[in-house]
Amino acid sequence: MFRTWIAATALSLAAGLAHADTEVVMQYPYPELFEGTHKRIAEEFAKVRPDIKVTLRAPYDSYEEGTQKVLREAVTNQMPDVTFQGLNRVRVLVDKNIPAELDGYIAAEKDFDKQGFHQAMYDIGTASGKVYALPFAISLPIVYVNVDLAKKAGADPTNLPKTWDGLIDLAKKIKALGPDINGITYAWDITGNWLWQAPVFSRGGTMLNADETKVAFNGPEGQFAIRTLARLVTEGGMPNLDQPAMRATFAAGKTGIHITSTSDLNKTTQMIGGKFELKTHTFPDVVSPNGRLPAGGNVVLILAKDKAKRDAAWEVVKFWTGPKGAAIMAETTGYMPPNKVANDVYLKDFYVKNPNNFTAVSQLALLTKWYAFPGDNGLKITDVIKDHLNSIVTGARAKEPDAVLSDMTADVQKLLPKTVGSSR
Repeated sequence: MFRTWIAATALSLAAGLAHADTEVVMQYPYPELFEGTHKRIAEEFAKVRPDIKVTLRAPYDSYEEGTQKVLREAVTNQMPDVTFQGLNRVRVLVDKNIPAELDGYIAAEKDFDKQGFHQAMYDIGTASGKVYALPFAISLPIVYVNVDLAKKAGADPTNLPKTWDGLIDLAKKIKALGPDINGITYAWDITGNWLWQAPVFSRGGTMLNADETKVAFNGPEGQFAIRTLARLVTEGGMPNLDQPAMRATFAAGKTGIHITSTSDLNKTTQMIGGKFELKTHTFPDVVSPNGRLPAGGNVVLILAKDKAKRDAAWEVVKFWTGPKGAAIMAETTGYMPPNKVANDVYLKDFYVKNPNNFTAVSQLALLTKWYAFPGDNGLKITDVIKDHLNSIVTGARAKEPDAVLSDMTADVQKLLPKTVGSSR
């Protein structure tokens, strides 16, 4: 026992010396959502670990850009030491052997659970049975309602519709309020087909079959999802706007219902600036018992190859995903922290004072993985799906959703990896 203690102490001292005055270069996506967040956490980290300098690189514009950049930089050996990536992008990086395994670091931590870390956190960043990432910011889709417009359209603000039928009916009434008013918008173009997966998963569906050889979103669940998207256009009069324009139009008081990520809540609330009452509620028509919603957001991975850099990077990752970092993230973005201590201690009163933020937290029991398609064409598949969905939103094929689903199925099937046992 004594020898074990001596060895552990020596390791601890060696690790401390190894990253004394070490610089850790960090890169993250979506500066419009996270720039202030990461700067604040970096300031707090500097107070407790002045021996580790965190340098923030110019942010990635999106999750896609972040992943592509890391894939390129892995070839030229120019990667940051720490990167934040979309939950659905861990797989492609692990397949290329780019991030460091974290299991050894986690196992070496004493009473890690008392710092709010738990198995569900590890599961989100697990691939091939090993932990490669820790979740930083978690989001789920929710419904944003302009209560002022809803009331003008005759809705009861204490009993807003929680089904697609009810929302579309209310959208029609809101749209009828004036020529410059939109009834509903749906942020279908969020990265990684997130809001395509959501209605499919909410009905108990999946993207592919169990062995990932065949498209599975063409069943009843996918039919429901794509027909609903078409209804938003044909019945709800949804305009053809991209995600930033949808947000801006809603915040300007020109849209009654907006369905998007909880991650937008802080920014949208600031943009509204008290012009109207905002109320959020849960994603519609999640069926029991198998309905789920994909967890959005991002995880943090260590890319550093040098051991001293990795050790220092682990200290950074622990702080960013620990109670203090997670609480700052929740207070500044609208995302949910996966850290238990952050929720139970630091944010105890936050949700009471900010019920709109609690809507997504109330859906945590429905959380499932944001699906990543397998193989070298994984990123291309998401683009193909987006193109087909776009044909509905533009109105070009809004009246033939089943045909769009059939074409989308065929195009995705062609891009799946050829494997033994495949039906092709």
